[in-house]
Amino acid sequence: MQGQEQPVVRTAEGLVRGRWRAGLADFRGIPYAQPPVGALRFAAPAPVLPWDGVREADAHGPAAPQSGPPVAYGDEGGTDWLTLNVATPDPGAAGLPVLVWIHGGAYMAGASSDPLYDPAALCAEGLVVVSVNYRLGAEGFALLDGAPPNRGFLDQIAALHWVRRNIAGFGGDPGLVTVAGQSAGAGSVAALLTMRPVRGLFRRAIAHSVPGHHATPALAADVAAVLADRLGTRPTAEALRDVAPRRLADEVTALGAGLAAYRERWGRLADAGIALGPVVDGDVLPGTPWAALSGGRADGIELLTGHTRDEFRLFSVMTGRLGSYTEDEARAALEAFAPGPHGADAYRAALPEAGPGEMLETVYGDALFRMPSLQLARANTAAGGTSYLVETCLASPVMGGALGACHTIDVPLAFGTLDSPAGRGFLGDEPSPGAVAASRELRGAWAAFATTGDPGWPAHGPGEGLTRVLDAPSRTLPYPEEASARIWEGHAPAPFGPVR
Repeated sequence: MQGQEQPVVRTAEGLVRGRWRAGLADFRGIPYAQPPVGALRFAAPAPVLPWDGVREADAHGPAAPQSGPPVAYGDEGGTDWLTLNVATPDPGAAGLPVLVWIHGGAYMAGASSDPLYDPAALCAEGLVVVSVNYRLGAEGFALLDGAPPNRGFLDQIAALHWVRRNIAGFGGDPGLVTVAGQSAGAGSVAALLTMRPVRGLFRRAIAHSVPGHHATPALAADVAAVLADRLGTRPTAEALRDVAPRRLADEVTALGAGLAAYRERWGRLADAGIALGPVVDGDVLPGTPWAALSGGRADGIELLTGHTRDEFRLFSVMTGRLGSYTEDEARAALEAFAPGPHGADAYRAALPEAGPGEMLETVYGDALFRMPSLQLARANTAAGGTSYLVETCLASPVMGGALGACHTIDVPLAFGTLDSPAGRGFLGDEPSPGAVAASRELRGAWAAFATTGDPGWPAHGPGEGLTRVLDAPSRTLPYPEEASARIWEGHAPAPFGPVR
C-alpha cells in the first residue's frame, strides 16, 4: 500500500512495526523468548525482556542451528532463534481466526522464513497466520542431564502463550487458534494434543504427515551419550554449553549419516534415519499421542489430519535409491517396521505382486507417516473429538513423474506457494490446472476448518471412514489404504527403545 504508513502494533513486550506487503500487514522476527544461548542454552525458554520505542519487525529471525542432510539454513544471522512472524489481512480487525504454523524438517532442520510457507494466500482467505522458529536437533531435543527434555516443544508452547497474550492486537481472536504443522511440525502438533495445560491455548489442530517418531528416555540418553563422546565431552547441559552450536549441529549431521553402524544397538531409530527427536519423558511429553488419546489422558479435539499417497517416495529419490532396492532390503524393512508378530506375512499377502521397491516404500511410508496419521484421526474420534482425513494423491509431474504424490507435496498446495522454489520443485514451473484447483481446494479447506471446524467434507468416523482424496479431480471415498489399516489395527506407534 504505497504511501501508507507502515503498520505498528503494541504487544505486551513493546511496539513492533511491520511492513505492508501484497495487501497484508507482515511482521517478521518478533521475539517470543530470549535467545537460548550462554546461561540460557539448553534451558526452558525465558520470557522476552520488554523494550522501549518501536522495534522494527521487517526481517525474519535467524534459523536455529541446522543438522542434515540437507542443511538449508546457515547461522549467519545470529542467535535470536526464538522468533515468530505474524501476517494479518487487517491489523485493525477483531476476531479473525488464527493459524499457528509449526514447520517440519525431521526435528533437525527448517525455518519459518522458507518461501514455501509464505502466508499471503492464506491471509487472503481471512486468516491471521503466525509462523514459529524453535530449537532443533541437539539444541531442542537431545536428552541432557541438567536440562529440561523436549526443549523444542517448550519453545512452541512459549510461542502459543505469546499468541494468547498478543494476537488480538493483530486482528486475531485468541480463542480461535488452530495449531498446524506438517511432518515434524505435525508430530509437534500431535504432541501438543497430549499436554493438558497447553490445550487451552488452541481450539483446533491440523496435522499433515504425522511421524511415528518418539524415543524412550533410555534410548535418548544413549544417543546423547554417544553424541557427547564423539565431541570429547559429557552429555550434560553444563558440558555441552562449551561446544559451539554450529559444531554441535554438524556432529549431529555426522551421527545421522552413520546411523547404520548403530542398528544392533538402537534398532528402529537407526532404521528411521533420525538420531534426535521427541522423548516420551513423562513430564513435558507424558506419552505418545495415540496412547494419550486412547487411554483417556487427552480429550478429543476438532482435528484435520492426513498424509500423501506416496510418502516415502521423496526419500527414495533424494538418496538416489529409487528403483534399486533389493529383496534383502525389503525383507529388512518388513522385519524392522511391519507390526508384529504377523505383519510381514500380512504385507506379503496384501501385496503379492509387489517388487522390493514397492514393498519397502509401502512399509516405510505406512510406519513413518501414513498409519500414524490415520491412527491419530481414529484415536481422536474415539476420544470424543471430530476428525477429518485427507489423502493427497495429486502426483508431481517433475522428473518424469518419479516423485509421485510424495511427502511434502501437500504443503505448497495448502499455502498456495506453487511458485516458491520448493513449490516448483514439486509441481513444475507451470503448475497444471489440476494442481491449481487442488491448491485452491486445500487452502480453502484449511481456512474453513480454522474458522468453523469443518473443512467441507464428511468427518472420518466408524464404518466407511470417509476420506477426502485430493487430486485432479478430488473425491470423497472410503479410506483408500484400508489394506494397510487392517495390518496396523491394534498397533499404534510405540516409542523407539534400545535393542540392548
